[in-house]
Amino acid sequence: MVEVDMMAVGMTTMDWVMIEAVLELKCDTVVSEIITGPGTINFKINREVLTKAVLQQVVEDGSKYGLKSELFSGLPQRKIIVEFSSPNVAKKFHVGHLRSTIIGNFIANLKEALGHQVTRINYLGDWGMQFGLLGTGFQLFGYEEKLQSNPLQHLFEVYVQVNKEAADDKNIAKLAREFFQRLELGDMQALSLWQRFRDLSIKEYSQIYKLLSNISRKGTAVVDLSGNGDPSSICTVMRSDGTSLYATRDLAAAIDRMDRYNFDTMIYVADKGQQKHFQQLFQMLKIMGYDWAERCQHVPFGVVQGMKTRRGDVTFLEDVLNEIRLKMLQNMASIKTTKELENPQETAERVGLAALIIQDFRGLLLSDYQFSWDRVFQSRGDTGVFLQYTHARLHSLEETFGCGYLNDFNTACLQEPQSVSVLQHLLSHLAAVAHKTLQIKDSPPEVAGARLHLFKAVRYVLANGMKLLGITPVCRM
Repeated sequence: MVEVDMMAVGMTTMDWVMIEAVLELKCDTVVSEIITGPGTINFKINREVLTKAVLQQVVEDGSKYGLKSELFSGLPQRKIIVEFSSPNVAKKFHVGHLRSTIIGNFIANLKEALGHQVTRINYLGDWGMQFGLLGTGFQLFGYEEKLQSNPLQHLFEVYVQVNKEAADDKNIAKLAREFFQRLELGDMQALSLWQRFRDLSIKEYSQIYKLLSNISRKGTAVVDLSGNGDPSSICTVMRSDGTSLYATRDLAAAIDRMDRYNFDTMIYVADKGQQKHFQQLFQMLKIMGYDWAERCQHVPFGVVQGMKTRRGDVTFLEDVLNEIRLKMLQNMASIKTTKELENPQETAERVGLAALIIQDFRGLLLSDYQFSWDRVFQSRGDTGVFLQYTHARLHSLEETFGCGYLNDFNTACLQEPQSVSVLQHLLSHLAAVAHKTLQIKDSPPEVAGARLHLFKAVRYVLANGMKLLGITPVCRM
């Protein structure tokens, strides 16, 4: 037996352990080569086997691809509430609700994809002093005909006017306080007006979504969260006239939701300016003895700046969506390669929404960002327009060649570097370049079939990712 001085030959104990491990390992149909390096063991995988395994898995799993991993198989199913958007009754859906809707919808989609039972809540701010102003304002400045023809626009105009008047006229401010007090005391006339405005608001919001310890101070009820009277830690929960505030209603809503849904987690998606509000809300719930307050969390985000129409108007989300739809229609009409569409309005809307969503996700969650129409409409780079174009292009390949080539495929025909790169990453940018060089038309049937399977797998993965983000993929554009 020959003894070897490991130090003399520059080898460590770990090197010897790895050599012995390699000697025990054998190559097979999956592992084609095993190589040792400084502190590493490298395995070379049989490309044909890997290619076939990945493509078959993608096609078999379809919309569930990426979610059937063993990493997720042991996850217990949870009941999760996600509150996002939360506009105010009688106010048009503002662009400020855009990020909350995009982020909240994504979180809900992600939780659902992982098998959790998700309840989405769009909490309407349908109560409060602002409604006292609105009720008084409508009685003073409202017109029934305008309410019927364009309800939220008219209510918005009334709200702006009554706020201006109340700033100069103390009597109007007093009338507004009295109106809200009557509302909280159950006055039928006030409640009837509130219900009517609420119903009109819900109708319009539904159309938009279809697209995204107490102490007394002069009679005011407050909660001292510091326990020592620190003014910065005091939260007001009732005004001196006995009416409630946001904090009061959020407390009641949280308790009601636990009673109704018995949730495991409740997520509030609201801008970072609301952080103190939610910290106080969760702390008050704990003080009240609700241990489940630990299961509540706030997901903060930065705000969108400079979001106006191209005319420069301060804008509502409806205006932005309309402008994007119009611009996308114009762009599609100007491109020679655009195919005739059954419903160009719907396609333009989906592409426009994708553009908005992707621009929003490009920045850091907590950072404010400057809205840019130019970036929204870009068709190259990391944009929603590019994602939709790539998906539509890949779908077109299947429509054109699918009937002849999608029965079976030979993985030996996918050994070009570009094919391997697309397979390893399954990304839209690589696919967009590769479909120009990895031709299907005029290629031998075996090669064409293999490439078509590759592009189909890419489309599946792309579509699954887009849906998680809240984007509906288009098949033509």
